Amino acid sequence: MNSSTSDTHFDAIVIGSGFGGSVTAFRLAEAGLRVCVLERGKPYPPGEFPRSPHRMKNNFWDPSEGLYGMFNIWSFSGLGAVVCSGLGGGSLIYANVMIRKDERWFVKENLKAGGLEYWPVTRKDLDPHYDRVEKMLGAQQYPFDREPYDETRKTQEFKGAAERLGLDWALPKIAVTFGNEGEDPVPGEPIKEAHPNLHGRTRQTCRLVGECDIGCNFGSKNTLDYNYLSEAKRLGAEIRTLCEVQRFEPRDGAGYAVHYVKHEPDPEREGQKTDTSRLDEHTIIADRLILAAGTLGSTFLLLKNRRAFPGLSARLGTQFCGNGDLATFASRSSKRDANGERVPRVIDAGYGPVITSAIRVADREDGGQGRGFYVEDAGYPEFVNWMLKVFDTPGALRSWWQTLGWKFVGRWLGPRLGHGLLWRSAGRRLRDEWLSDQPDTDVGAEISNLFGRGELSAGLLPMLGMGRDIPNGKMTLRGGKLDVDWRLKDSESYFQGVRETMRGIAEELGARFSDPLGPLNRVVTVHPLGGCPMGRNETEGVVTPYGAVFGCPPGLYIADGSVMPGPVGPNPSLTIAALADRFADPIIQLKGAEG
Repeated sequence: MNSSTSDTHFDAIVIGSGFGGSVTAFRLAEAGLRVCVLERGKPYPPGEFPRSPHRMKNNFWDPSEGLYGMFNIWSFSGLGAVVCSGLGGGSLIYANVMIRKDERWFVKENLKAGGLEYWPVTRKDLDPHYDRVEKMLGAQQYPFDREPYDETRKTQEFKGAAERLGLDWALPKIAVTFGNEGEDPVPGEPIKEAHPNLHGRTRQTCRLVGECDIGCNFGSKNTLDYNYLSEAKRLGAEIRTLCEVQRFEPRDGAGYAVHYVKHEPDPEREGQKTDTSRLDEHTIIADRLILAAGTLGSTFLLLKNRRAFPGLSARLGTQFCGNGDLATFASRSSKRDANGERVPRVIDAGYGPVITSAIRVADREDGGQGRGFYVEDAGYPEFVNWMLKVFDTPGALRSWWQTLGWKFVGRWLGPRLGHGLLWRSAGRRLRDEWLSDQPDTDVGAEISNLFGRGELSAGLLPMLGMGRDIPNGKMTLRGGKLDVDWRLKDSESYFQGVRETMRGIAEELGARFSDPLGPLNRVVTVHPLGGCPMGRNETEGVVTPYGAVFGCPPGLYIADGSVMPGPVGPNPSLTIAALADRFADPIIQLKGAEG
């Protein structure tokens, strides 16, 4: 094979590097196939995730506007969606939670009698694949019973509220490294890896700073670039970043051709309009093509290229849902002290990983009243608390000025105007201690008082809900762009159940409950699912229970969230990865038959 052919022909091309694409790439490379991964986003080594306002401003995905960052925001009628662009896909910004789909939530409704959801796989089918993925991702429970992790107040308070309400609380497995294997967990220790990761950088154990959802700069999260993708590359897979697929089609005879453009970010033009239509198109070919660009990406690509696949199922674009995602807040949490006085309850949501624990509410399939769901504690970057402090009370800024401002003004004006004016304004302590010419080496109490009681910053708990909303959304093209028709009202009874549980938790915490998007009759999903659902045949789905696309030449597969015939219920990442691991088996077997 000459060098030109070796650059353009592969056994398998994988489009996307999220939970479906990374798992598939590794499994195929492990089996000896020559694999190429095309990822439209950038790699993010430790330390490369933006934190400053200027860099965060450019951390969005919109190449036509000169933006090549992580956050890809989609807006549709009735809902918005947030997904990720980058090497490792959604693992870069998810909250690490690894929960298996509940056994009884693999529902099998009668589709001919009006049912909307039929899962052609079972929990038993996926359990061995769940096992394999959990091991590869290093999934483990938060070490809540160990120091200093037992100081995580949001976990303590969330657990306490759940127990008082009689709710089913648990510590789910999360894909985060807290300590090296065989050693006690310790924050900030270098992680020992069997092989160097693809970034060639040292990672550190979780430092409990709540930055999981904006990218972990310490490499503590076991994101896909540190395991599946690193191993795939070590085994010979070629990984091409900033390569965005535009179109693909079956080749005469066998295999597929894939056409993509290569983005070349220019720091000098970052944030400026860019004519992406002028980018050169590159073409590579493969015997097998695996779409793993995510629910929105894979469905959009198939809709856009539908003419090349006349045999595609009419189910393309159907059974969309947002996995029941709902974000709410319990704010200004409080409790009564020994004297019966109402005092702030400390939640400190910025301490620890973003999610540490979860409450499960049963589905009607397993004894519940409606469609089941999970509610999880949530956190945010510690620096957000400093932003919240500004809004803590209407007098927060005034307090800072009265204490610090008068100090410096008084130092300058005191000798000129006399201390009487400042005495009347700032009080005896300021006059005696801050305006005096005598030194004072112990004014810590005054500085401490500047921070107030911190009702908002210390007492805020975000809550994340997800579960079994109605998968009746339709994805189509409108003006060449992806459109989603999904109606909140169809799932209103489900969302009402989630809100009532969240409100109960907030009340148990002595907090105010708020649903920011509720008045707008809108939700934002970070777990879009469906569009290319699995089915037993082409009248029920777009792909088989092993991911092969119905009605297309052999070798075309889909391995991402788009294949879900309905909501997963809990966080779907583990199930997406387990399905991809299952789908890889027949692709590998096909190689054996060929060889």
